Amino acid sequence: MKVYLGADHGGFERKEHIKSYLDGLGYDVEDLGAHTFDTQDDYPQFAKDVAGKVAADADSRGILFCRSGIGMDIAANKVRGARCAQVFTVEMAKKSREHNDANVLSIATDYMPEEDVLEIVKTWLETPFSKDERHARRIAQIEIQ
Repeated sequence: MKVYLGADHGGFERKEHIKSYLDGLGYDVEDLGAHTFDTQDDYPQFAKDVAGKVAADADSRGILFCRSGIGMDIAANKVRGARCAQVFTVEMAKKSREHNDANVLSIATDYMPEEDVLEIVKTWLETPFSKDERHARRIAQIEIQ
């Protein structure tokens, strides 16, 4: 599975760690930036780049990192075909996949220890969409027109 990563300066270090972790698990990882630590960078472009790649490739996923995770989540969800979920627990990660078929994950680096993030990311990537009719129907209702 292809996994696209994106982060602003607030999530840069965590993204770099997760990139190595995912490489070790055998995922095909593409880092869409930031490629250097720059306190003046802006999160919307990274979120849109990741969400756009994921929306264009149904077999891929994206993971975004910033301090609160909120701005990345909002920006990614502006992209048609992206379903970004900001999660804080393994159970939320699992439900975001099973019920919402989330294809982009937003991580708040200021509020989550790395060991929790590793478990959340692994669970999120391994959990399939349930394909339950009620969930598919609800997803269709929220798609950007």
